Amino acid sequence: MEGYKKIHFYFVRYCLSTDGYTLDDFCGIDWNTLFSFMKQQALLGVGFCGVERMKKEGVDVPRQTLLKWYSLSEKIKKRNEVMNQRCVELCQYLQGNGIQCCILKGQGNAMMYPEPLLRASGDIDVWVEGSRKDIIGFVRSSFPHTEIRYHHVDFPYFKDATVEVHFMPSSMNNPVYNRRLQQWFEEKKEKQFCHFVELPDGVGTIPVPTDEFNLVYQMSHMMHHFFDEGIGLRQMMDYYYLLRKANDELVMDKGQLRMTLRFLNLYQFAGAVMYVMREVFGLEEEMMIVPVDERRGKTLMDEILKGGNFGKHSGLTQHSTGVKYFLKIRRNMRFVREYPAEALCEPWFRTWHFFWRLWNK
Repeated sequence: MEGYKKIHFYFVRYCLSTDGYTLDDFCGIDWNTLFSFMKQQALLGVGFCGVERMKKEGVDVPRQTLLKWYSLSEKIKKRNEVMNQRCVELCQYLQGNGIQCCILKGQGNAMMYPEPLLRASGDIDVWVEGSRKDIIGFVRSSFPHTEIRYHHVDFPYFKDATVEVHFMPSSMNNPVYNRRLQQWFEEKKEKQFCHFVELPDGVGTIPVPTDEFNLVYQMSHMMHHFFDEGIGLRQMMDYYYLLRKANDELVMDKGQLRMTLRFLNLYQFAGAVMYVMREVFGLEEEMMIVPVDERRGKTLMDEILKGGNFGKHSGLTQHSTGVKYFLKIRRNMRFVREYPAEALCEPWFRTWHFFWRLWNK
């Protein structure tokens, strides 16, 4: 691993913990490169905690860097305050219309962080109870021309927040494993709509999935994005905090979890994720849900470092739909040896989904 990347990983760990690293580990750090790395991985808010701590411990952080980091961290906080409010309003609106729901990832994940308002927010993903037909009918009664995808429909309810209403939390490319995953979601969904967390500053409560559910669901979500356009360290950091929380609260049956991951064809990808947990976040072995898979882990790490948050820096997302179609096929064929079932089915699923969306416009 290149030296500058090691320093970046040391810094990420330093932001997560109060021990394990001394200031000598950061001698000669390039602040501009570090800032770019944290921005690419959507970790600037978390990174500001580390910068503040360094400043208190006597590190000479360049004033320009400090001010830039402070300004962006304040924007992240304010954005999170808006998103928390919108999540509460959205859930109240849906529940007021008799629709059970829960907020996936996002603002729920932020509550596992020591500083919830410093996790970079994204869209609002809400999973709702009901058939695809009924949900689409409900959304299109207010927004007739909204976009529909296989597992969600866009819901432009707010001007300042993007909302996706999910028929299902996630999906897989292989039809056999996708069917198993949807059956698993169906079996577990009842508990997810009645598990609540309190948001910061007395904004209110929102329903979020349980930790046991998230350990499987968020693994499937990361694997889906790995084959779609890419995955970054922000999603990995979410999973790191999820693992720590599940271990601390003793809610995890590792034997049952491993059986479920094998059944859903997520076990090998989980081994790759554990490699990232160890190399980047320094997660202790006893907290890992499966053994580390170094070969697949190095492939995953390469994609994370190359593409950044959701693969936005890989160069893939900037192309037209037609060019992107063939570039994705070429990219995913590199993963056939490691994940044959998903990699070989990805072009088929994407082609089918394209025509499915045309039919369901």
